[in-house]
Amino acid sequence: MEFRTQIPIKSQEPKIGYSSKVLLLGSCFVENIGKKLEYFKFEQLLNPFGILFHPAAIHNFLKRVKTQHVFTEEDIFYHNEAWHCYEAHSDLNSVEKEDILRNLNAAVEETHQFLLSATHVVITPGTSWGYRLKETNEFVANCHKVPQSNFSKEITEVKSALFGCSEIVREINPLAQIIFTVSPVRHLKDGFVDNQLSKAKLITAIQEIVASESHCSYFPSYEIMMDELRDYRFYAEDMVHPNRTAVDYIWEKFQEAWIPSEASAIMKKVDTIQKGLLHRPFNETSEAHKKFRRDLQEKIGKLQEEVPEIRF
Repeated sequence: MEFRTQIPIKSQEPKIGYSSKVLLLGSCFVENIGKKLEYFKFEQLLNPFGILFHPAAIHNFLKRVKTQHVFTEEDIFYHNEAWHCYEAHSDLNSVEKEDILRNLNAAVEETHQFLLSATHVVITPGTSWGYRLKETNEFVANCHKVPQSNFSKEITEVKSALFGCSEIVREINPLAQIIFTVSPVRHLKDGFVDNQLSKAKLITAIQEIVASESHCSYFPSYEIMMDELRDYRFYAEDMVHPNRTAVDYIWEKFQEAWIPSEASAIMKKVDTIQKGLLHRPFNETSEAHKKFRRDLQEKIGKLQEEVPEIRF
């Protein structure tokens, strides 16, 4: 007897292998997928502008990448003893003006170069809600603790923004496969009803894109969390974010859909090496530990001969 419903997972093409390059953009959940790819040593670039929650912010970033925009003092502002950019996450903030400009421009350049040869682009919006800066009438990626009176909270233009993301990726790299997914993290600060409205708009827009664009696919991370993992034991202490068990489960489903069996076999070897590298001995000078390190380096060497793309 089956006591839960399971989301059917279809095998997708083209697969993500060790010769692939994956660009990941969007909410905090895409960071979970990116960190898994990083751990297993796939070539990936994760959120160069930091976490971007809504489609308008992701679209704006890709527009900057397309035009290879050079950020200047006009694009940043000083607040609470640090420099900020409304288009980027606070991870890029700096106390030095030169540093934030350097980081912003380096992120744009790195993303443009990476996207030219990327095989996959994962886009994961988390909400349809955004904050429009009254001064410029533009949606911001992050409010940076600027007083809320400076913004109006609105539903962003989800469909046009996500279609715009697809078009830009296609223009820069016609061969890249786009994988859309909706973050399973509930934005309860928006309210329970407004969160559901927000997610519904994202899913509806993405399904329209996937139906019309052959280079676009959908992975049901939101549906897996809401249906298969609906019990609160799969949530973190805040009762909002998926916990480690949930992330691991959704990652297994992602692997089932997008990663070929030959890459999965290599991932097991990478996992063994990663656990070895994380091992902390009681006595680093012991002969047993020295032998352990030699054996580990030998495993790394053999794996890199087998898969030259892997770097430890």
